Amino acid sequence: MLCMSKSDLSKFCALSLAFVMLSGADWPRFRGPNGSGVAESQKVPEKWDDGQNVVWKKELPGFGTSSPVVWKDSIFLSCYSGYGLDQKKPGNPDELKRHVLCLDRKTGEVAWQQEVTQQLPDRPYEGFQALHGFASSTPTTDGQQVFFFFGKSGVCAYSLDGKLNWQVDVGNSTHNWGSATSPVLYKDLVIINASVESGSLVALKKSDGSPAWKVPGMRSSWNTPVLVQAGDRDELVISIKGNLLAFHPETGDELWTCKGIDDYVCPSVVAHEGVVYAIGGRSNTAVAVKAGGSGDVSKSHLLWSIDRGSNVSSPVVHNGHLYWVSEGRGVAYCANTTDGKMVYEQRLDPRPDRFYASPVVVDGKIFYMSRTTGCYVLAAEPQYKLLSHNKFSSDTSVFNASPAIVNGQIFLRSDKFLYCIGAK
Repeated sequence: MLCMSKSDLSKFCALSLAFVMLSGADWPRFRGPNGSGVAESQKVPEKWDDGQNVVWKKELPGFGTSSPVVWKDSIFLSCYSGYGLDQKKPGNPDELKRHVLCLDRKTGEVAWQQEVTQQLPDRPYEGFQALHGFASSTPTTDGQQVFFFFGKSGVCAYSLDGKLNWQVDVGNSTHNWGSATSPVLYKDLVIINASVESGSLVALKKSDGSPAWKVPGMRSSWNTPVLVQAGDRDELVISIKGNLLAFHPETGDELWTCKGIDDYVCPSVVAHEGVVYAIGGRSNTAVAVKAGGSGDVSKSHLLWSIDRGSNVSSPVVHNGHLYWVSEGRGVAYCANTTDGKMVYEQRLDPRPDRFYASPVVVDGKIFYMSRTTGCYVLAAEPQYKLLSHNKFSSDTSVFNASPAIVNGQIFLRSDKFLYCIGAK
């Protein structure tokens, strides 16, 4: 019989969990299996345009910026219609409708579509709300149900064939920036950062939506929590104004807190080998914190902090380096994960407008999707190298959603279309 020490067993479990999360063929949540933005080893096209490497293109039944998620041969996403399709003529806010839908991965055809029961009125379609609209939260699935979040209209659970199983309110406050966080699953729980709606981190039971736990104090946070394995325990880490917070995902008990981004926070935290990395803030900051601590770990576990970051787009870790792109400056960054020293910071060319989507790493490449100036593909290595710049000349719609990668195909969502990019 094979015997292991507690330390060896913890390492084995961590490696096993990482393998399970990265080896599957599905993309079941925001930024992939573990929220890392890293796809399994596979080949994907480096270049595309209107006539090259487009397997299919599907016009969606409404606008939206939620990212697609993929389970087997199904793609799930959300959209809205009836109001807020034109900033100059937004229409009647009482006619706003939200939809959840499932598309066939192979053809792009709609398999089913349902209209969501809403709590109206929502925020007016103006200002920052107009930059992403009313369907910004990416769904998630465990292969049995699909979970959607629509701000003050609550959390919805649907069967894979489109039946509404439950819908639960997690707060009714709104913000002129709208709602944006996405659900995270842990065992039998659905976890929501309802910072806007109730200033809370909320866990619901997957079976019926009943409350499991609730933690207040989520200040100015528009990011999705991430699950981190720290030794023999799991941690749920979130970035809020001023601090990084870690909780026990099963109970909501606070584990540790660390000084973080001294501003509102949009980018989601990423984790790698027991270290969490956070960026954000208008003044731009990046920090690295070793997970597994207790209490205030600002002095004991804060590994480094630098004055570089991004205000919206999340980072990605690959081979000892942290990569990200600034929201509005159009600069790509690479930092050493060990000490935070900058390896490069290079302005992209042609200069992009803005980045709201978060990058993905696959096939040794980083894919940065801008709002209107196309996708910039860089080598995932510590030397700046632009491999390609891809744009659909026939499509003037806005790309805010992060890419999904499954079986050698890239799924790109604009506010009007869903694309499947792959070798034909």
